[in-house]
Amino acid sequence: MKRKLSLSQYVKRRNGVPLGSSGSLFNMLQRSLGAGSFSEFWRYWNPIWGYYLGRFIFSPLKSLFPTSIALVFTFTFSGFLHDLIVSLIKREMELVITPWFLLIGISIVITEYFSFKYIQLNFYGCAIINISFLTGTFILSTHLY
Repeated sequence: MKRKLSLSQYVKRRNGVPLGSSGSLFNMLQRSLGAGSFSEFWRYWNPIWGYYLGRFIFSPLKSLFPTSIALVFTFTFSGFLHDLIVSLIKREMELVITPWFLLIGISIVITEYFSFKYIQLNFYGCAIINISFLTGTFILSTHLY
């Protein structure tokens, strides 16, 4: 049986510094933007949110579906929660982030399937590719409907 990490252990593993540390944001940005693949970007981005999504959404879905489907569902669910929060604030339901996160999930599955990695690039090269993935999937998602 796999040992479950606590939130503090998970954040330290992802950021390299303890939860709440003054260097936490810098480490998250540096590790995620400098990641050598799009899936690796998401391993470092917002580890607190990622911890809860992994534990309560992705893991249960993975026991029901193939990993790739569970991943796409998890990203779509995350996007929906983001949209729900924005909609509650605006008092108007809008689905902007949900289709974007759906495309992000699909992009991760595709890039992993084809082993698209750019680890050989320096930080700036990796950051440009990761930001391009984010920007490209957002632009594409705004043209879905």
